[in-house]
Parts: sequence; structure tokens; C-alpha cells
Amino acid sequence: MAVNNPAFAGNKAFSPNATAEELQALYDAPSANRAPEPALTYEATIAKSFISFAVLLVGAVAGWMITSTNPAFGMTLVMFAAIGALILAMVNIFKKEPVPALILGYAALEGVFIGGISLVFDAQWSGIVAQAVIATIVVVGVTLALFASGKIRASARATKIFFIGIISYLVFSLVSFFMQLFGATSGTFGLNSVEIFGIPLGLIIGPLVILLAAYSLVLDFDMIQRGVVNKAPAKFAWTGAFSIMVTVVWLYLQILQFLAIARD
Repeated sequence: MAVNNPAFAGNKAFSPNATAEELQALYDAPSANRAPEPALTYEATIAKSFISFAVLLVGAVAGWMITSTNPAFGMTLVMFAAIGALILAMVNIFKKEPVPALILGYAALEGVFIGGISLVFDAQWSGIVAQAVIATIVVVGVTLALFASGKIRASARATKIFFIGIISYLVFSLVSFFMQLFGATSGTFGLNSVEIFGIPLGLIIGPLVILLAAYSLVLDFDMIQRGVVNKAPAKFAWTGAFSIMVTVVWLYLQILQFLAIARD
């Protein structure tokens, strides 16, 4: 089974099975009449990631401040930002080549959504956002350190388990959402609030989902490493930045929810 990530799908430079001829053709494209495009580097990916997260942070601050000043308008804005971010995420995932404007647009809208939602959580559970941010930074830092040292690597077997886990959690989340929507469950977090032997289900599932998010980071790092080795065009640094940003946002939201369930 291929070790893959949707954001990198469809590009041979990130494929472990690409031939030398395919890689050279990709590197020389689109025209032999002009100098080849510079190859992907770790430095370029880091730079694009910093830019993307800076835009995300600006959006988050804006979302927080607007929602704090005008809650009704702010929550409406947050809702539309979430829808816009989802649409742009899908567009970026399925585009064969990265478009920086679309990626930064996603970062801005996702930031507004995160800022507004974070304010709601922090109003209910004081200090929870700071805890979630610190925990997210720790998880990302530890995962990156372990990957850089070679302690953890993406593997076909682990990736198969990862995708089974992702699909299972997606189904669980959809069932929980519709049960809340139709009043079948009254808990704040839907099925996550249901208790088993006195323990909320979210406290049991939460750590597993956080592990899935951490492994998703491993897949991101693995794909970027593969792109550098295969000399993918430098423009795909934006793809790497986008993929990491999506994963870190998911990780943050999962940690935020886990802490809220624990404190609830």
C-alpha cells in the first residue's frame, strides 16, 4: 500500500515509485527552452509555512476580536469563514499544482474560524486556549524531532491503520453531529459526552484521534522529504506548507475539544 497524503496526490515527484526518467522530465518541465525551475528545499517549505501560519494567526486574531466585540455578527462571520475554508481546502487538495493565493486565502478564513471558536471555548473554560496552543506546539515539536532523528517513519502498515482510523472517526463524527441535530443526544459534544463507566467517550477517543493527527504530521514530513530527494519543483513548497497547516489546525481543534470535555 502506498504511503500517501491527499495534498500530495497526483504528483510523481512525491511518489516512491517514480522512475529516474519521470523525475527528470518533471524537473525539466514545462519547457526545454528555459532554465529548469529550482528544486524543492526544506528551507523553502519552512519559509512558506511561516508565511501561511502568519496569515492564519492574523485571521485568528481578527476572528477573536470581532466575535468579542460583536458576538452575533462574529459568530455569523465564523460560520461563513468555516464554509469558505472548507471549500478552499477541497480546491487546494484536488489541484495538481499549488496556487499560493488560494492557500493563503484558506489560511485567512481558517484563522477567522479558529479565532471565533477559540473565544467561545475560552469564555466557557478560562485559559483552555492557552493550554491547547501549548499542547499543540509540544505535539508538533516532539513529532518533528522524532521524525528528524529517524525514530519514527511512515510505513505502509501504519498508514493503512491510519486511514482506517480516519474513516472510522469521520463516520463517528457524522453520526454524532446528526444525533445532536435531531435531539437524539443532549451532551455538549454529542456522542463524545456519552459516559461509559462514568468516563466521557471523548476522553477515551480523544487521545487516539490526537495520535492520528500526529501520524498525519509524520505523513506530511515524509512527503516533503520525498519531494526534496526527488527534486520536485520549488513551487510545491506551498503544497507542503498547506498540508502541515491543515494537520496542525486539526490537531489544535482536537486537543481543544479533549481539554473541554475533560474540564466539563
